[in-house]
Amino acid sequence: MKAPNTEQDNNKNSTPRSDFIRDIVREDIRVNKNEGRLVTRFPPEPNGYLHIGHAKSICLNFGIALENKGGICYLRFDDTNPGKESIEYIESIKKDIRWLGFDWGKHLYYTSDYFEKLYEYAVQLIKAGKAYVCSLSTEKIREYRGTLTEPGKDSPYRTRSVEENLDLFERMRRGEFGDGSHVLRAKIDMASPNLNMRDPVLYRIRRQSHHKTGDKWCIYPMYDFAHCLSDSIEGITHSICTLEFEDNRPLYDWMLNELRVDCHPQQIEFARLNLSYTVMSKRKLLELVEGGYVSGWDDPRMPTISGLRRRGYTPEAIRNFCERIGVSKSNSLVDIALLEHCIREDLNLRAPRVMAVLRPLRVVIDNYPEGQTEELDAQNNPEDPGMGTRKIPFSRVVYIEEDDFREAPPKKFFRLAPGREVRLKHAYYIKCVRVVKDKQAGKVIELHCTYDPETRGGWSSDGRKVKGTLHWVSAAHSCKAEVRLYAHLFAKANPYEVEDGSDFKANINPNSLEKLTSCRVEPSLAGAKPGSRYQFLRQGYFCVDSDSRHGALVFNRIVPLRDSWARIEKSQKKR
Repeated sequence: MKAPNTEQDNNKNSTPRSDFIRDIVREDIRVNKNEGRLVTRFPPEPNGYLHIGHAKSICLNFGIALENKGGICYLRFDDTNPGKESIEYIESIKKDIRWLGFDWGKHLYYTSDYFEKLYEYAVQLIKAGKAYVCSLSTEKIREYRGTLTEPGKDSPYRTRSVEENLDLFERMRRGEFGDGSHVLRAKIDMASPNLNMRDPVLYRIRRQSHHKTGDKWCIYPMYDFAHCLSDSIEGITHSICTLEFEDNRPLYDWMLNELRVDCHPQQIEFARLNLSYTVMSKRKLLELVEGGYVSGWDDPRMPTISGLRRRGYTPEAIRNFCERIGVSKSNSLVDIALLEHCIREDLNLRAPRVMAVLRPLRVVIDNYPEGQTEELDAQNNPEDPGMGTRKIPFSRVVYIEEDDFREAPPKKFFRLAPGREVRLKHAYYIKCVRVVKDKQAGKVIELHCTYDPETRGGWSSDGRKVKGTLHWVSAAHSCKAEVRLYAHLFAKANPYEVEDGSDFKANINPNSLEKLTSCRVEPSLAGAKPGSRYQFLRQGYFCVDSDSRHGALVFNRIVPLRDSWARIEKSQKKR
């Protein structure tokens, strides 16, 4: 298993991380529990793409193993529900984990690897009088289960003999019964205050082909049965899971105790990640995909790891985010501004600066010689002088942003206006002398300006100053591009807050994507490869999308430059 290899991460890891799970693990190692072994696992169900919440679990499980000498983290697919699983999901999960910087090495497993062994465990429970075949319908099982305030009722099939249960279970495996006609249930306590202990279902009949076992099986184990036993078979020492499984822990322990397995892992729960303006459920994300609300699992508005990767997020930023939010036992809502802050912080150091005009306004510099072009110097990244400089072509006609001009400027508007002088970044001072408008629409379509040749590089030799500095591109040399501006997928911080009986999809932000098709970018981006990240001066951080082709550039906005989290953090410190 390989560790993420970045100087930034290594510097952060110089001080051992501490949280209640890491403290438990370190103490277990200190007292030589499990003979000093440390084995964790990341056990996704291959029924969808991983999201940012899974990234937290990945960083925790693989991270703890990496932080302790000799520690190992397995990747195991809990593939017990063939109707919802696919090879596509399996391959996407493996790709996402590797992209985040982790590797399971030789330790790739599937719950389906243990189907025969799990069946034997089920037979063992039947022989011990701890499991029985129940012929109630799904609805009746739910009805007999009771409520939080009322105990459940025994199934009329609970008293079947061991011999009858063994016979029926074997016939279930042979495929003699239809789907839903029988299930295997644990025999525990229908009056237990914990609903998970009220004779939970262990096996169900399901005639669906499995991605690994094909049509060999027509009965499949339930998650609560297969999960704890898979942990045990693999020799997991610490079974780390999210807080919603806390009530399942008594069942986890009951199963392992009744079967008297050699390895009894310790289940430890932590709070899952809840992120504002986001839903963190594979089932709900699947609804968005299948309903056409997004373009797919990798839509840059999705909180999936593949969506974040396509948007332009870096693995370092996501690992940093997971470290910052920490590990606790209390559920809370994390502001998405923190995630955005982490990517800004990361890209500020590594993203080259370039100029791009998203809503172009044509500017003709009347006193600049026609046909002349000159090369101006610009730093690739002022935060890292080692990234060097580049040449930017300047000519008589340039584009600036529409918003950088006002015919009647309001107070405190320091950009271009009639009769006003501003600086073009890395170039010259220019002054607006004439405005050309579309007579019918009344819209400004072109500006005529003059320039001061003594201000080359954007600085005046006579000491005069201007308040506005604008980015620009040369009309003759710039490249056309499409730019996709992404906003939060949901309009509410908590998408589950709905009215009038609607569901979460009623809160989808209708303005979560704006496509600009007439953008212009400086010529240094002509050959930009998909996945390349840049800071567009004064605009934000952008990534070349996978739809991009030579001559047809497409950029995704990762985040704008405005950092709301930095302001939030600053106000918190003041308080």
